[in-house]
Amino acid sequence: MKEYIKTLENEFQRNANAENAVGQKAYMKNRFDFYGIKTPIRREISKPFLQKQYLPEKKDLEPIIKILWNKPQREFQYFAQELCFKYSKQFELKDIELFEFMIVDKSWWDTVDFIAAKIAGAYFKTFPEQIIQFNENRLMSENIWLQRTALLFQLKYKDSTDTALLSYIINSLTGSKEFFINKAIGWVLREYGKTNPDWVTEFVNKTDLAPLSRKEALRIIQK
Repeated sequence: MKEYIKTLENEFQRNANAENAVGQKAYMKNRFDFYGIKTPIRREISKPFLQKQYLPEKKDLEPIIKILWNKPQREFQYFAQELCFKYSKQFELKDIELFEFMIVDKSWWDTVDFIAAKIAGAYFKTFPEQIIQFNENRLMSENIWLQRTALLFQLKYKDSTDTALLSYIINSLTGSKEFFINKAIGWVLREYGKTNPDWVTEFVNKTDLAPLSRKEALRIIQK
């Protein structure tokens, strides 16, 4: 495990670009440090570490994720979430605790959206019985990133979308002044509108949504 992480770190350091790092940090509102590795290069670096034959054992996933999450450079968090997704067919019931750690620690849209749509989305397909309890607790929390996750975990569900649940979650968060909540409401509706535009149009027309949410929800439908 230590060698796996150290080798990854060496590769990131070898491809660091200080000039790019300044721009990347500014783009993220100076919240995180960066090595300055552009996304296509980072993905090439990551590729061998994510191949099945080189993946660590599942039991080592949580400690590896937490070590990477605690490192200052944002590239480590990007890699950690991609690594986590590689185990989506091996997710266990308790793994939701790890996902919550990833959501609430070093929170920003660039990691939370991946975790919500890909990792939480896959988890709840495996453990649908956990959906109600998770979402009820997270909607009541004051953490906008947990709330955003509740909105976005069905983002790629298409025909499998639970519209009653989606309605409940959105209605629970209407009136929010948070940009990231209102943007997510519009985003999830816009995405589902590709599958069921009539449902989305009807829902938007009968729901008191923020102007941003309404605009985003109908952006494709009204073209």
